[in-house]
Amino acid sequence: TLDNLKRGQTAVVKKISTRAAERRRIFDLGITPGTRIENVMPSPLNDPIAYRVRHSVIALRREQARLIEVEE
Repeated sequence: TLDNLKRGQTAVVKKISTRAAERRRIFDLGITPGTRIENVMPSPLNDPIAYRVRHSVIALRREQARLIEVEE
């Protein structure tokens, strides 16, 4: 899942395992199946984590990142 990516690693989103409002928010951030995503920088306490998605940097909490399955 996305929360297992190390800093600087990239992966492709395979599946988003959530429903309703949470899924809509993730899609609105540009995270859809087939999207390349990179772990840019964790926060000092490792939550949230900054990711680069489609030329933008977004932050996701670890619990949200666990809902996103990726493939390197």
